[in-house]
Amino acid sequence: MNRAIRKVAVIGSGVMGSRIACHFAGIGVQVFLLDIVPAALNDAEKAKGLTLEAKQVRNRIVNDALQATLKSHPSAIYTRKAAELIQAGNTEDDLKLIGDCDWIIEVVVERLDIKQKVFENIEKYRKPGTLISSNTSGIPIHLMAEGRSDDFRQHFCGTHFFNPPRYLTLLEIIPAPETKKEVIDFLLDYGDRFLGKTTVLCKDTPAFIANRVGVFGFMAVFNAMQQLGLNVDEVDALTGTILGRPKSATFRTGDVVGLDTLVHVAKALPLNAPNDEAAVVFKLPPFMEKMIENKWLGDKTGQGFYKKIKTKDSGSEILTLNLQTMEYGPQQKTKFATIEAAKQVDDLSARLKVLYNGQDKTGQFYRIFHHLLFAYVSHRVPEIADELYKIDDALKAGFGWEIGAFETWDVLGIKNTIAAMNAAGIAIAPWVQQMLDKGFSSFYKTENGQRKYYDLVSQSYKVLPGTGSIIVLEHLDEKVVWQNSACKLYDIGDDVVALRWNTKMNIIGGEVLEGVMKSIALAEEQYKGLVIANGGANFSTGANVALIFMFAAEQEYDELDFAIRQFQAATMRLRYSSIPVVIAPHGMTLGGGCEMCLHADAVQAAAETYIGLVEVGVGLIPGGGGTKEMAIRASQRNVKEDIEVNYLQQLFINVGTAKVSTSAHEAFDNFVLRRGTDSISVNTNRRITDAKRKVLDLYEQGYTQPVPHMQIKVQGRGGLGGLLAGVHGLWRGNYITDYDKHVAEKLAHVMCGGDLTLDGSVSEQYLLDLEREAFLSLCGERKTLERMQSILQTGKPLRN
Repeated sequence: MNRAIRKVAVIGSGVMGSRIACHFAGIGVQVFLLDIVPAALNDAEKAKGLTLEAKQVRNRIVNDALQATLKSHPSAIYTRKAAELIQAGNTEDDLKLIGDCDWIIEVVVERLDIKQKVFENIEKYRKPGTLISSNTSGIPIHLMAEGRSDDFRQHFCGTHFFNPPRYLTLLEIIPAPETKKEVIDFLLDYGDRFLGKTTVLCKDTPAFIANRVGVFGFMAVFNAMQQLGLNVDEVDALTGTILGRPKSATFRTGDVVGLDTLVHVAKALPLNAPNDEAAVVFKLPPFMEKMIENKWLGDKTGQGFYKKIKTKDSGSEILTLNLQTMEYGPQQKTKFATIEAAKQVDDLSARLKVLYNGQDKTGQFYRIFHHLLFAYVSHRVPEIADELYKIDDALKAGFGWEIGAFETWDVLGIKNTIAAMNAAGIAIAPWVQQMLDKGFSSFYKTENGQRKYYDLVSQSYKVLPGTGSIIVLEHLDEKVVWQNSACKLYDIGDDVVALRWNTKMNIIGGEVLEGVMKSIALAEEQYKGLVIANGGANFSTGANVALIFMFAAEQEYDELDFAIRQFQAATMRLRYSSIPVVIAPHGMTLGGGCEMCLHADAVQAAAETYIGLVEVGVGLIPGGGGTKEMAIRASQRNVKEDIEVNYLQQLFINVGTAKVSTSAHEAFDNFVLRRGTDSISVNTNRRITDAKRKVLDLYEQGYTQPVPHMQIKVQGRGGLGGLLAGVHGLWRGNYITDYDKHVAEKLAHVMCGGDLTLDGSVSEQYLLDLEREAFLSLCGERKTLERMQSILQTGKPLRN
């Protein structure tokens, strides 16, 4: 069946339902969001004289939930305009709307009887063949569709999204006994390509995969903490970004998720999985029982492991719960020798070894935790998943782990850790030792550019699914054609090469610029085109501010001038090469990273790309061609239709306020990405493959090297006067500081083409020279140095 998803119905508008609706709307799907009718009027409705029959009353629950979601931070939707695709209604008046839908998703309260009643009502209006699924996080899928028709059961399964659906990429697909294979295959593919998800096929076992192992991870941390006498602040310092986990670590994550949710899963698992060998680890510690009793559930009740209070000076302070006294107190700073040593190691795999082998209490903690985790995941195969990679995928996509459990085990060494586990009396599943006895020393390996996993059934390595359609540069070391200490250039097939650099936060320095120039030269000689993409959390946070600060502080202006010219030369080479260059950014793409994208032939951005020119935050203007490019784009958009539309002011505001687009979709509205030229990959993992396809498309269309702009229309003093008037107004209103005003005037000067009496035409090189001169002059200012120093020391801009 050639199935397409044009309309989706989401039944239940709570935290998950409304956010799932927003995610579908964000990718352009029309959504009907329905919820129950209120049982009584609230005070505001009574004051207005409304009745229970009024439409605004009947839709109050769904409307309030949707509005709360649209106001949430970070945003649950790519752009506010996408919310127009969501039509709210109620399940009494509007359930008939589902008859025109291609997929119906139930997201009501986690009670089997209520879900079964909802499905009974849905079947009255659902057309045959329509997909129907439940977002349950743990209720057995096979029980929900009992009593429904054959067609209903054949098109029914579990689709477990993780909160928030926009940002956590896991989608667990759980078939029911009678679900058609083509339904599961479609959802696995649709979730991947259209929803941007890591889709994981799960068995209908308690808590499925991610929550089963993820909640065990929480309990294992609690176990290790109690053994070693650690406190909340110490544990969160040990289990956050240093370990390749989210910044919220353990206890802050617990507050966000809700302690009641964690306790529900922890209590239910031993009951629903009586043969789980680690049931004792799920035993709730006394402090959790007490917190449940006190209703200290986290963010939803205003306090949990942490509590935010107001201070006398109208500020706020975050207090930490002492798990011995059950009283809140000031947060405690932590310092461990192993953590200090690990902070010096950027590579996560190498850092994990430092942590695991630590000789202080920290090392003990990591050994206890990892031994419990490794044993647990070994016993879950094949119980919850036949393939071990599914457990790693679920943990990474559902809990934000940078590296999965089996991947971590590979890093730390299977043989060595098993010896330590045996000494500690922690038993692994027999198949792991059998794997080692057969001469297989790792769970994963890369061979001929293909990532493979150990398969229990065949007792051999198999290629990971999706290997052919998803390009992971880090797995292609056998395909490196050139490299320096920061960059690698890979042959990714079909006569296309891809450049990747690996610096801290992927900042751009001299060796990266060398890599760009060399990659273009090699591509022009031997290949059809070039892709530029990076790994890690972000594409690039910009140029090397520390280097700029050093040159400026030591007044090495010749060195600084050379560095700026080098950056400008690299971006211009991106623009004017004889082969197509496509950049595939993701995550933070700031400053110089954004400037590179502005000069590419095309951009294939991940949906979660946060892109913008942010240099004014450190008292500078974009100096790598970014200011010049904004002037060109303003020139190109100053066209006459019915009226003249002047984009210069908006572009100036965007750069002058260091505006960062909160999604790739928003970047089009902010004129950073170009409609008709640039594209979005909703699945971040597919952006490099999509960028390669775009390179080949441009090549096949007969790519011709662009001709440099020689006639760029700029507005001179006329445009400058308008921009400066706006800046002056902001300054007089105390919205910006004296120095903000000074920087903004420099920016306006460049974007308007300098001190020209009349509007006229200039060349790109003329604008680049203006840009470079302004950048250099600002580097010599004391307040710019103060701002750069603040960024380097605290990570925060200084308002001086």
